[in-house]
This record gives sequence, structure tokens and C-alpha cells, in this order.
Amino acid sequence: MSSAEPTEQTGPAVREPGRAPRTAAPAAPPLPGLAESARGLADATTTSTALVADALARIEATQPTFNAFRHLRTEAALAEAAEADRRLAAGERLPLLGVPVAVKDDTDVAGLPTHFGCDGELPPAVSDSEAVRRLRAAGAVVVGKTNSCELGQWPFTEGPAFGATRNPWNTAHTPGGSSGGSAAAVAAGLVPAALGSDGAGSVRIPAAWTHLVGIKPQRGRISVHPHSDAFQGLTVNGPLARTVADAALLLDAVAGAHPEDFHRPPAVRAADAARRDPGRLRIALAWRPPLTLTGAGPDPEVRRAVAALAESLARLGHHVEEARPRYGLIGLAFVPRATVGIAEFAARHPEPALLDPRTRSALRTGTRLGGRVVRAARAREVRQHRRIGALFDSYDVLLTPTTAAPPPRIGTFDRLGAWRTDVTMAAACPYAWPWNVLGWPGVNVPAGFTRSGLPVGAQLLGPSRSEERLIALAAQLEDDLRWYEHRPPV
Repeated sequence: MSSAEPTEQTGPAVREPGRAPRTAAPAAPPLPGLAESARGLADATTTSTALVADALARIEATQPTFNAFRHLRTEAALAEAAEADRRLAAGERLPLLGVPVAVKDDTDVAGLPTHFGCDGELPPAVSDSEAVRRLRAAGAVVVGKTNSCELGQWPFTEGPAFGATRNPWNTAHTPGGSSGGSAAAVAAGLVPAALGSDGAGSVRIPAAWTHLVGIKPQRGRISVHPHSDAFQGLTVNGPLARTVADAALLLDAVAGAHPEDFHRPPAVRAADAARRDPGRLRIALAWRPPLTLTGAGPDPEVRRAVAALAESLARLGHHVEEARPRYGLIGLAFVPRATVGIAEFAARHPEPALLDPRTRSALRTGTRLGGRVVRAARAREVRQHRRIGALFDSYDVLLTPTTAAPPPRIGTFDRLGAWRTDVTMAAACPYAWPWNVLGWPGVNVPAGFTRSGLPVGAQLLGPSRSEERLIALAAQLEDDLRWYEHRPPV
């Protein structure tokens, strides 16, 4: 698929964080959201064939500009839509019956290769991943697989295998990564919602940079099978959507364990939580990120937007005060787990010479840090739970910026070596990854825009199995700020 260079497209000016832009370019009406699509299908006011055909047409039309997709299932998706229409006409009802969705290209879909951002020829997957199996069981129609950077390592979605995926708010900028294709597809209104994965912020970061809701659930909430413990327990699957209700609906549809999964948290009811008053919460606002040796702090425009969101929470009746989590040297546990995970995935590639030199560097590091080192890193998790979790003796929710910087320009990381890429990445995105080490849930919520119209986000973080509280709080914020009314000038 093409990744041709478009002319620069600039997002709208804004009045204040979280409020409607002063101006916005005329845009084609987006696809309805996930819940709205499901209602329309159940009420017979639309058809799956119409929704899926519209999604596929939008994807094809915008692929030269946004380059959100690696693979499309055009014929198969239209056939599945026709079958969904027959089932709907016969009176069958499922949560997502006939609704088009997309999944990230680290997720097995039978009949398509799982490139995970890599170049080269790979065989098609012989069966669906557990998450896709559950999507199909809920009735969803998977229209295609979205672009990811190579093995999900970076907060940008660019690579020689597919080109550059671009931000619908401003195509000179990245939508983030590694779930950048899923984020771009949802933000541009090409699909109602999409699955991504988050190993160091890879759902929350692109959600922040494309004005979406992104949920990183508790480890094990959504199966990563056929992997039993992806990236040494760091990576989970999670939804991206324009509203909290849509993200919660997708989470409910795909949640659940495979019989071979290691992690099996008790079930939650995310959609119910999105309709629930969160009550009056104690919220800790943390500006200082974990130690990354970059000296990174939030860009002034990010700080302004997140501070305004904190003020909104206080106005809604919550107690908000600044606090400092005791992160300690949590990076010493993250690096072995991340690099060993990369090495495990890279070792499966049939042509290692095609991998990015930075990937091969991570592979070498991960090989050295395997065995005893990574086991020791994982063993520290219990103590990290106690130390960082002590914050939740005094607070219910932790609020931080999702990223320290607005979305970088396309090409920012080009020609950087492995070390410079890691340093630049850590400076831009120092806040998200500790919750992957802990395995606890977090939700990105839109926090507004920079003065040049680039989206930024804030993350609501909680202790173990706290998705329902975070989702209820995010929904309350959404009711107040109505961020879903803001759309990019597609």
C-alpha cells in the first residue's frame, strides 16, 4: 500500500484545553461510533454491508495520506458483513454483530501474515489469536490490520516495510506508536474502534497524540494468546476509541483468558462502569516521571493542558493534590524485560538481516540480559507493587501526563542509532512504561491541544484490577469536557 508524501495538514486552533476548537476544516461525516453502530444494526436503521463497505472505502481513499493499514480483508470482510446481515435479519443479537473494527498487526488473524512492523515475507497465520476469536464471537467484522513500528518498540509508526503512518490532526506529525495505525484509523473515522497493544505505553501514547480514549487493562484482562506472557509480561492488548463507552464496549467484547494463559484476573464489567458515578475520589497529580537519566519533564503546553484537566476534576468534586510516587529504580526491571521480549520476537523472524539495526542491537542486549538477569528483574515486581502501591493507601487514582511532549514530526527518529533513539524516546515518553512493569491498568483521556492544534493526553492510573474505577472517572470527565465533539480536519 502506498505511503506517498502528502502536503502538510494542520489541525485546528483551540480555545482552551478540552474545549471545542475555534475553527475546523470541513470534514466528511465520520463513521458512527462502536455503540452507535451496534444500535443501528440492531434497530435495522443500517446494515453491516453498508458499514463495512463504507469503512473499506474510507481506508482505501485515505491510505496514501494516513497509511494506517498494513493489510485489508476486503473480500472476506464484505462476505462476513453479508452473513452478519442475514443473522441480524433472523433476529440474532450479539454485542458487536456486524460492526467493523480493526486490529494491530501484532495480532494473528487467520489467513494474514503477522508482520508486526517488519519487512520480509512471512507465512499467513493459521488461526486467529484469542482476542480476534473473541471479537468474532461478539460478531465483529475485522476489516484489516493496522500498522505498527517494528516489534512495537518505539512511540512512532514508521519503517521501511510500510512507510510512515501519519497523524490525522496534522500529517506532518506521528500519531505515536506502536499502535499508531490503530489510533490513526480511529481518529480519522475510518473504523469505529480498534485494538492495539501496550508494552510501554503503546496504546496510551498514540491515544494521547490522536485525541482518543485508550485503555491499558490489567495484565491478563485480554488474552495475548498465542503468546503466554508477551514481552516478559509487559505487553497487554487494549482498545482505542473516540469515547469511553466505545472503548469499554470493545474491552468487554475481547476480555477473557485462553486456557493456556498465565494471568487470569477476575472479570470486570467495563460498559457498566462507563455509566456509573465514580463517587468523590482522592486523586494524586504527579509531574515528576520515573528516573530515565534524560532530565525530562513535561513540555509547558502539556503541563498547561494536564493542569486544566486536573482543575476540571477538582470542579467535579474530587480532591486533587500533587504527590510523588516512589518509583525507585524501576527502569532496572523494565530494560531486561523489554529487550529480552524483543529478542524473543526478533529470533522468530525468518530473515534477521531485514530487521532495523536498532532492533538487532536490542536483540543482542536482550540475549545478554536473558536467563538469570531477567528472572531477577521479574522477581522484583512484588516489591515494586508494595513500594509504588503505597500511594494508593492515600489516593484512589494517580493522574500524570501521558507523554512529556506533543507528537513529534515524522522523521524525528530517522538516522538515529539505538542509543539516541532510546534517549529521545525516553525524553518524550517517560510516564507510561512503569505501569507495564506493574501490570496495572491505566486509561488515557484527551487533555486538549497545543496552540498549534496537536492533541495531548493525560493518564488515569490505578492499582491492581481498578479498571472499573478508572473507566467511571474517565466517563465523568468525558461528560463534562465532551472531547468526542472535536474531530480532525480529515
